[in-house]
Amino acid sequence: MVVKSFFGDTPSGDKIYKFKITNAAGSSLTAISYGAIIQSIVVPDKHGVFMNVVLNYNTLPEYLADTLYVGAIVGRFANRIAKGMFSMDGKSYSLYRNDRGNHLHGGLNGFNRVLWTVEIISDNSIKLSYRSPDGEEGYPGNLLTEFVYTLTEMNEVRMDIKATTDKATPVNLVQHSYFNLSTHQNILDHSLTINSLHYLPVNNAMIPTGDICTVENTPFDFITSTTIGSRIADSCTQLQYGNGYDHCWVLNHPNSGINKVATLMDVNSGRVLELYTDKPGLHIYTGNFLRGSFQPNSGICLETEYFPDSPNQPNFPITVLRPGEQYKSCTIFKFSIQ
Repeated sequence: MVVKSFFGDTPSGDKIYKFKITNAAGSSLTAISYGAIIQSIVVPDKHGVFMNVVLNYNTLPEYLADTLYVGAIVGRFANRIAKGMFSMDGKSYSLYRNDRGNHLHGGLNGFNRVLWTVEIISDNSIKLSYRSPDGEEGYPGNLLTEFVYTLTEMNEVRMDIKATTDKATPVNLVQHSYFNLSTHQNILDHSLTINSLHYLPVNNAMIPTGDICTVENTPFDFITSTTIGSRIADSCTQLQYGNGYDHCWVLNHPNSGINKVATLMDVNSGRVLELYTDKPGLHIYTGNFLRGSFQPNSGICLETEYFPDSPNQPNFPITVLRPGEQYKSCTIFKFSIQ
């Protein structure tokens, strides 16, 4: 069942609505029309206690002031583009620089700061749409983006993404929820497994060097279940650059479809989050610079994505969408109890 309710007015007078999807088990997903933000995902623990497992704010003014991308869709290109510059088809493009001289998560007013059109399409699904105009934040082409949020009866939050354009443009669309499966202040005692043998090292501005390095014998090895906090403070240059994990893993995909790529588990609550995607990369951000309403490391982002700075990295998967093509992807957060 989907219930629509009023959430607040923006300073310009736009009305923002909240949409709550509830399944038969009593779990729920709440999203708002500003930023296509997931405000809550409520699922049970091993004792049958239901709790929201994503960081959130309670009011619209807090979301309007947010600089942490809490629960939002980020784009047109998520993650970083070096120096806010890229070249495509013989032409150079300049983007807004909002992170140490680089372009991050779509710029000053990315998809996290726009109004999305929301349509209830079934008893358990809503579709959020946004048309990004040609030249917005420096990107070429009119880009039409659609996100479908679905809450299944198996406690899966499914995100189906589509986008089309009338000019060639880089596209990398990501859901930026911060997860915390317990009632604890931080996620350092959560266990994480990532189906990946390689990660992308970065420079001190958090831009990928272009190398693809093995995780073996490094703090980036999560092939077997490992507590997040066990190595986050290691004297490793890569961890020092990000003050913790803020890196992209190269996912092992046994086939071209949707694959299980990671598992997050909290032993205290018994909650398990299994992550499925068809994207080539998984960016893990352990909330190292959370502030204000949140403490550092109080949430972890599991960002299924194309690689950061791909428009400037010829050996990374291509992220340019062209007229007549369709950007299409799926990510699933499956919740269970162990």
